[in-house]
Amino acid sequence: MNKVSVMKEIDELTDIYCTDCLVLRDLRKTRGKTGAHRFCIEQCTVGEQLRFLGEELMKVTDDK
Repeated sequence: MNKVSVMKEIDELTDIYCTDCLVLRDLRKTRGKTGAHRFCIEQCTVGEQLRFLGEELMKVTDDK
């Protein structure tokens, strides 16, 4: 896996699941932006996948 493919996968996940997320929108109203972000990172299954991809992104190096 290279950085470009990991970034594309991250973009696809956020475009498909996060852009129009009703849970995120509701949590921003009730908990604020920070509370909603914390939910996404700690409890959302998409957030778990994004966190995993972020860790993978840190491991890979550019192929030059």
